Amino acid sequence: MGTPKWTLNVVGGGLLYLVGCSPKPEGTVPVSISPESAHLNIATRGSPIDTFGVFMDSLSIGRKGLNRLDMVQCRTTDGQFVRLRLFGRSNGSERLLQEISFEKEGPSGLNAQVVDFNNDGFNDLTCISATAARGANEVRRLWIYDPKADSLVYMKNSMNYPNLLYNERLDCIDAFLVYGGCSTVFLKIAGDSLKETARVELFEGLTVTRIDRNGKERVILKDTSNHAGYIRYKNFDPLEVYDDY
Repeated sequence: MGTPKWTLNVVGGGLLYLVGCSPKPEGTVPVSISPESAHLNIATRGSPIDTFGVFMDSLSIGRKGLNRLDMVQCRTTDGQFVRLRLFGRSNGSERLLQEISFEKEGPSGLNAQVVDFNNDGFNDLTCISATAARGANEVRRLWIYDPKADSLVYMKNSMNYPNLLYNERLDCIDAFLVYGGCSTVFLKIAGDSLKETARVELFEGLTVTRIDRNGKERVILKDTSNHAGYIRYKNFDPLEVYDDY
């Protein structure tokens, strides 16, 4: 299981507020805005109060050393908002490639991670959106870096799958959902979404389900005598358990 690369995650102060919540300089035109917040402008939504989370990376994201990322989490009278900007370098100059803004709920900071989620050699991005089940389910937004478009592609259903990890064993992504029982869900990237390929459920026994490309489910193992606790699996056929997660 790969270890996420941590770069810079700073918690606010007056200087960061000036950097994070000031209007965009003239001539800076957003290239891409996420559909969920196409008209959101952090600098004009309510009265800015402070910035309490900043994440910057100029070494690891996308094309290492050629892309730069900055994220700023602001609190205003209307709520909390995050602005994400991706820059690219070429011929000795830098230009803005994307600017994405979205609302954020809950008291948590960005807790951003830069790590390769699809094993293509380019690092992707996640940040915390919320937590649930008393902290057991860490809900994150996931962006996959597209080297052809030199941009971040938002996985629009990533918040449905808490505790995301890159799964080296199966070269996929898996999620771990905690409720009255627990489920390990195995996922593949399909365009701008995560698509389920299999699921291991521990609830009133153990059930292993395989899901084909059309979404049709087939139970391949059911054991009602299995009353194991909260276990995360790295493989479903055969069953293999993570040593640590």
